[in-house]
Amino acid sequence: MVAATAWGAEEKVPRFASLRADEVNLRAGPGERYPVEWVYHRKGLPVEVTAQVDVWRRVRDSDGTEGWVHQRMLAASRSIIIVKGKDGTLRRDPDASAPGVARAEAGVVARLLECKGPWCRIETGGIKGWLQRTDLWGVYPDETVE
Repeated sequence: MVAATAWGAEEKVPRFASLRADEVNLRAGPGERYPVEWVYHRKGLPVEVTAQVDVWRRVRDSDGTEGWVHQRMLAASRSIIIVKGKDGTLRRDPDASAPGVARAEAGVVARLLECKGPWCRIETGGIKGWLQRTDLWGVYPDETVE
């Protein structure tokens, strides 16, 4: 599905984005008249944009929490979060037998660099490595990221 914004540009829905600020209000509806239901305090947190109304975006986080944020609070830059219940070994190459370069704990937010098949390359704390796509939230199962 593609939605038109107030300026005529088209944006794909659904899509992933990340929070632009350290404090982002999640509202019950698309406008400032709606109450704030949650406040995010984690710049770079990945969210999935599921709908658009004018300058408002309905988003869902990795826990399934949904609400509305202003478009200026979202960045197009991609990030991921390590899936809860998993601690991932970042690999030097996209192969389960490749040497590990670091361990990433569940809940870590990292920058998404690229995805090839079942593997995604990420960067966190200045360390780059590959993790299996199934260990991440913030990228679609069949999505190619270059």
